[in-house]
Amino acid sequence: MASSTATTVLLLVLLACGGATAQVFPRPLFPRAPWNFTLPTGPGDTGGSGATTTGGGPSVPAMFVFGDSLTDNGNNNDLNSFAKANYLPYGIDFAGGPTGRFSNGYTMVDTIAELLGLPLLPSNTEASDAGSGPGALQGVNYASAAAGILDNTGQNFVGRIPFNQQIKNFQTTLNQIKGKIGAGKLSSSLGRSIFYVGMGSNDYLNNYLMPNYNTRNQYNGDQYSTLLVQQYTKQLTSLYNLGARRFVIAGVGSMACIPNMRARSPTNMCSPDVDELIAPFNSKVKGMVNTLNVNLPRARFIYIDNFEMISEILRNPFNYGFSVVDRGCCGLGRNRGMITCLPLLRPCPNRSTYIFWDAFHPTDRVNVLLGKAAYSGGTDLVYPMNIQQLAAWQP
Repeated sequence: MASSTATTVLLLVLLACGGATAQVFPRPLFPRAPWNFTLPTGPGDTGGSGATTTGGGPSVPAMFVFGDSLTDNGNNNDLNSFAKANYLPYGIDFAGGPTGRFSNGYTMVDTIAELLGLPLLPSNTEASDAGSGPGALQGVNYASAAAGILDNTGQNFVGRIPFNQQIKNFQTTLNQIKGKIGAGKLSSSLGRSIFYVGMGSNDYLNNYLMPNYNTRNQYNGDQYSTLLVQQYTKQLTSLYNLGARRFVIAGVGSMACIPNMRARSPTNMCSPDVDELIAPFNSKVKGMVNTLNVNLPRARFIYIDNFEMISEILRNPFNYGFSVVDRGCCGLGRNRGMITCLPLLRPCPNRSTYIFWDAFHPTDRVNVLLGKAAYSGGTDLVYPMNIQQLAAWQP
């Protein structure tokens, strides 16, 4: 936590940068129907307990999560890292308070876990601390804020757990579980479990777009996306070789209009060039999913189009109960997006009307909507099948 003097200086600098008035959109007379399936749209859908299951126990044995701050649930808490969220007001709407989730409440994978009939997953740190307990048997979350596909991504934040290390941590978990249930039962369980992987955002935000990185001088946009997808393919194949068979690959969401991007603009505008930069990556990841489905026997990969889902909410916010689209609920500076949510900073009181929680991350209401869309959405959002269908898939 920063000292009071440093915080005061920071506030003075940010106040000198000015602010912007929140864009509040009038309710359209004829709202467009949301996507192609039933999606909660009312203000009462506030996250948390919004996910419901069909009953009868979990539909899969476990779920294992790999990712960045969009899915981190506390793995950075004990690291020497600037990328942490284990303090208020993060977690202000979460039953357990601050946990390390970069949200006011649920993340997308919390919703997916509940829809699958699973408990909220422990972080790898929690599962490791539990020792011989049963925590890891229904899954573990290895995601780490500031992490990327490339090991050097996010180094400005010091401590983080890159995807390669997350895979190694998963291998450690496997060795622990194998000692409890045996190799045969473990193999069967892994084959029916869900592996959620959401990487790539930081490889742009905290690598390619960072002025202190030389990446942009080494690769043009297309070359960089190819480099990332080549490495990504190797990493996912490593998980396959460890026993994973049902993969959920989340594309990078639209970043042009996140509060931090708007805050960088003197006219409070989105930055479409950022989305143009990540478009080739998403396209190649979807192609990678097709290739892996052909090349890896008895495995199924699906692709979540987070880019389209976020874009749809931004295009039609009132269809989903949102009225504030251009700023974070918690943060400092223009659009509350120049500096992300600091300890004990007062967030907005009407959080259910905001799309963005802080400078980079969505509110838990958005996360719940995204999770439900990934679970039961059509092929325009989840390709070639949704998570519910993946859970029931028979190789």
